[in-house]
Amino acid sequence: MRTCSILLAIVGCASPAKDSASPGDSAVLEGTACNGHDVLCDRPVTEVTFAGTHNSMSNADAEWVAPNQQHGLTRQLEDGVRAMMLDTYEWEGDLWLCHAYCELGAQPLVEGLSELADFMDAQPREVVQIVFQDAITIDDTRSALEEAGLADRLYAWEDGASPTMGELIDDQTTLLVGLESGASDGQGLHAAWDLFVDTPYSFTEVSEFSCDLNRGDADSPLFLVNHWLGDPLPSAENGLEANVAEVLEVRARACSEQWGRPVNFLGVDFYDQGDLFAVVDRLNGVSE
Repeated sequence: MRTCSILLAIVGCASPAKDSASPGDSAVLEGTACNGHDVLCDRPVTEVTFAGTHNSMSNADAEWVAPNQQHGLTRQLEDGVRAMMLDTYEWEGDLWLCHAYCELGAQPLVEGLSELADFMDAQPREVVQIVFQDAITIDDTRSALEEAGLADRLYAWEDGASPTMGELIDDQTTLLVGLESGASDGQGLHAAWDLFVDTPYSFTEVSEFSCDLNRGDADSPLFLVNHWLGDPLPSAENGLEANVAEVLEVRARACSEQWGRPVNFLGVDFYDQGDLFAVVDRLNGVSE
């Protein structure tokens, strides 16, 4: 399998629309933009790049130890992040968002998902992807989504499907979810590596970035590019080095060309460092 000469990128849609509605509301959603741009509405979601974050819950603002991001979930969404990697654990009898050791940083799972629900209720023309690194049962995952008010937004992907952004929004099924450990349930929770194919994710230097395929099959509908550095811990300095356009965009375009498909989920550390959103706009052909 070939290695990209330079780096990969991933997806992000631009500024949120300002409409509001609730799942199940029969009223036609106001506005015309899809993830901030009219031109994306008729485009299959498989041809759209989403700005994404790795270990999205782990953030410096909330004083997590060795965080992967500066800001928490709500700020990320407000800034334009539309794809998230979230780790779920059972700890001390409750469900949490943590990264390996909950003692180093944790947020109640339903609380974190409720932040997403509040945003999606206020911005119903925004499509969001989540990949859960799930150390809890699929039943617990669904229960948490239901309690947070997100279960009705789940899109159940079927073989051969090619939904457009506009169709997802019109049907109010604007949440795409993959579970790294769980199986697909036919109701909008998918085995992650049936829904996604991804690249490797353990890099310490820019020169190591590759476009090799890692998990999933080459024909999985969505392409996740893991784009961050650890030495071994994440840092804002590493985020800046990895996220500048000269690295991020070049890798994203190289991987897209190598595999003949767009990058759909471009996952980075410290998304606020570098050029993630500008790169995603250019990949989507919507830059001004």
